Amino acid sequence: MSKSAFLAAAFAALATSPTLAHVTLETQQAAIGSTYKAVLRVPHGCKGAPTIKVRIRVPEGMIAVKPMPKAGWALETVKGKYGKTYDYYGTPTAEGVTEVVWSGGKLLDEHYDEFVLRGYLTADLKPETTLHVPVVQECEGGGVERWIEIPAEGKSADDYKFPAPGLKLIPKK
Repeated sequence: MSKSAFLAAAFAALATSPTLAHVTLETQQAAIGSTYKAVLRVPHGCKGAPTIKVRIRVPEGMIAVKPMPKAGWALETVKGKYGKTYDYYGTPTAEGVTEVVWSGGKLLDEHYDEFVLRGYLTADLKPETTLHVPVVQECEGGGVERWIEIPAEGKSADDYKFPAPGLKLIPKK
């Protein structure tokens, strides 16, 4: 096999690799004790079918969440109690948005889109760890992609078929 044929085959294999098809965060690192804008990138539908709903579970330690409305999609927030009371700029905060749902739109399989929210990363979070943001993608015809696998100690997202998007937490400067 020629070098150019080998490179073309290697590129084709990478282009179809599941690791490149994951739902991911645009910015994959943020400081604890700060506001973070999460841009979740959804690269495709479900096995050819268009995405019609994107559901995000807000991880513990991310509070005061506000999602960005998206033209053509209905926006819903689910509120509930946090696992503990957090300090949000001097205000004790024990409940808020725990889930965000965009629905009613249509993301064709051959298209890509982004879903945005912002939240405060509490000072209680541990630096040099990864905060995972589970995402469930629902498609026409009942297809579902559950990007909810959280890597075990010593593993990475690439070790899983459906990893949750991860955010590396760094100390506040």
